Amino acid sequence: MTGPLFAPRVRSLRRRLLLSVSIGTLVLWAAAAALSYGQAQHEVQELMDAQMAQSAALLLTLATKAPASLDGVAANMASLRGASDGNNELTLEFQVGRSDGSVVVRSPLAPMVSPAGTLGFADFNDGKEQWRGLMLATGDGSYRIQVAQSIRLRDQEALEIAAKTVLPLGLFIPLLLALIYYAVRRALKPLDDLATEVSARSSENLHPLTSTQVPREAQPLVDALNRLLLRLGTTLDNERRFTADAAHELRTPLAAVRVQAQVALASHGEAEHQHALRQVIAGTDRATRLVEQLLRLARLDPLARLPNQETLDLARLARTAVDEACATSPEGSRHLGLAIDADPLPVVGSQDLLAIALRNLIDNARRYTPPESVITVFVRLESGLPVMGVMDDGPGVPNEELPKLIERFYRGRETSAEGSGLGLAIVHRIAQLHDARLEISKLEGGGFMAQLRWSSAATARNG
Repeated sequence: MTGPLFAPRVRSLRRRLLLSVSIGTLVLWAAAAALSYGQAQHEVQELMDAQMAQSAALLLTLATKAPASLDGVAANMASLRGASDGNNELTLEFQVGRSDGSVVVRSPLAPMVSPAGTLGFADFNDGKEQWRGLMLATGDGSYRIQVAQSIRLRDQEALEIAAKTVLPLGLFIPLLLALIYYAVRRALKPLDDLATEVSARSSENLHPLTSTQVPREAQPLVDALNRLLLRLGTTLDNERRFTADAAHELRTPLAAVRVQAQVALASHGEAEHQHALRQVIAGTDRATRLVEQLLRLARLDPLARLPNQETLDLARLARTAVDEACATSPEGSRHLGLAIDADPLPVVGSQDLLAIALRNLIDNARRYTPPESVITVFVRLESGLPVMGVMDDGPGVPNEELPKLIERFYRGRETSAEGSGLGLAIVHRIAQLHDARLEISKLEGGGFMAQLRWSSAATARNG
């Protein structure tokens, strides 16, 4: 079952661009946010450590110079903290002690840890919370001070600072995505215009596409489409001309058959009746040959290259063609000769098509020369290039008519032989498919020669 539900899904270039750019933007924003948070946390830790060191030095100096004043420090600091309003939760806890480990004064929330620990910064746990602490001592060691801050509160402070840095950037993300969408749509608009222009083309309008507004990346596509339109236009013109010519050419033999059939019906004598019937058969044969030639040419025209290639021997092909011609027309066999100067002569091509070309050349020579004329099929090498053709010693063709002989349905002004005028046109097309050229000429001593000459030995021979 086929239909829209089973049609392959068409991937949108616009959607792919929007998704890739948007996802990339969000990923970069997330990476920037993570980096900002990490950097803010590091900076906050350094700042808080510096504040702790400064506060510890001030308190230790106060304890050394005026020990009695430490009695009211904790109460004064508690009253200044404003802990009840929650606006300054990141407070500095401290305790001051003597060298014997006794505590002189401590803040209400200070961790219950002996002040006799190692000097310097250290992270520790008092059993309830993780702390960042600093231990200092006076020069004589009589007093020691420990200041500490909750690591949880320090991390919260770092997160708040990072959020204040990153969140304003995040507020612009929707605007940035909207700008990306607008930019992608505007950048791809020339492709939409190109699609509209292509959809406007039809069999009646195959003009080249305009490329002034097409982006550079799409220029090869436009050039390829224009070449396709040119080939399509040429093909359609050939088909129209071919159809018109075929209709015109078929009208004559069919009219002749009709006239002879009417004569046969109206005839009273046996001889006259038989003659009319023979004319009907002859007219039917002519129409049949014309149709065969038309169909053969119609099959050759669309080909861009040979459908099947093989290595074949032109000498053997010529012998076979001569034998078949002698078998089909024994009365003319004594005037049909064969001249092979290169045996074997391998080429790459289609044996069937080259056999058709050679039969057409032999048939043309028989049709357009007197019965006593000598026809020679030849195969040879000239300047290293394969050549195959047919020549005769008949009256030949005027030089001014030679270029017209490969035109379709052209039979010459002075000929009285019956033919379709398609034989050389078919040979010319077969030569093109074999990268060869058809050469026709009038011989100096009288007669006519048509030959296929390959353009290069490399394209003619295998390997």
